Amino acid sequence: MGFIDLHSHVLPGIDDGAPDAATGLDMLRGLAAIGFERVCATPHQKAGQFLPTADDIAAAEAALRAEGALPCALTVAAENMWDDVFYERSARGAVPAYGAGPAFLVELPVTHVPPGLLDRLFAFRVAGRLPVLAHPERYPALCADDAALDRLRQTCALVVDLGAVAGYHGRRPGKLARRLVADGIAHAVASDAHTPTDVRSAAEGIAWIRKKCGDAAVDRLLADHPRRILAGELPDA
Repeated sequence: MGFIDLHSHVLPGIDDGAPDAATGLDMLRGLAAIGFERVCATPHQKAGQFLPTADDIAAAEAALRAEGALPCALTVAAENMWDDVFYERSARGAVPAYGAGPAFLVELPVTHVPPGLLDRLFAFRVAGRLPVLAHPERYPALCADDAALDRLRQTCALVVDLGAVAGYHGRRPGKLARRLVADGIAHAVASDAHTPTDVRSAAEGIAWIRKKCGDAAVDRLLADHPRRILAGELPDA
């Protein structure tokens, strides 16, 4: 069973990911080579910085597909920053999701924990949605308290960056990423690839998990759990 990448920036020219279609295709080829059979493109939706429209995203996807035969399946979603745009969209049920499913990817400001975060996440779950939290290792305030961390993982899927596991995102995020994976707290891991170099970092992250946690952990974090998350299920980590 091949891997599923829940977080990547392979669509060309719409955020800080692939600058052009050739680079995006190169990234997909690299991800396929390390075992990914499906890649979810998650361009940023971030007020004041990256806010491509649905037409922009569709055009970027078309350009990527026109560049050459894709080596793996491609799903288009978004990485939604928890900001005013996100609040407005969530109020009318219009948060960009993974396809037409109930799961959606969200990131938080690194400077602070949004007020009422856990309650809002719980409300999404009650409404039948599944928040998927990108790179939780970047939010030490959320992960420092074991009780708060346990509540967090009961209300959203925690998806750790493979580059952080490999040690490329700084000492503190790397240490936390490895703890979340090794202690069975993370629900899944993903490439968060913005460049071909990030694909190589993801490969190193997978190798670390395989060495430290075993093949079963690799399959769980990269194949089984991502499939369940896309179906709207919060798996047991």
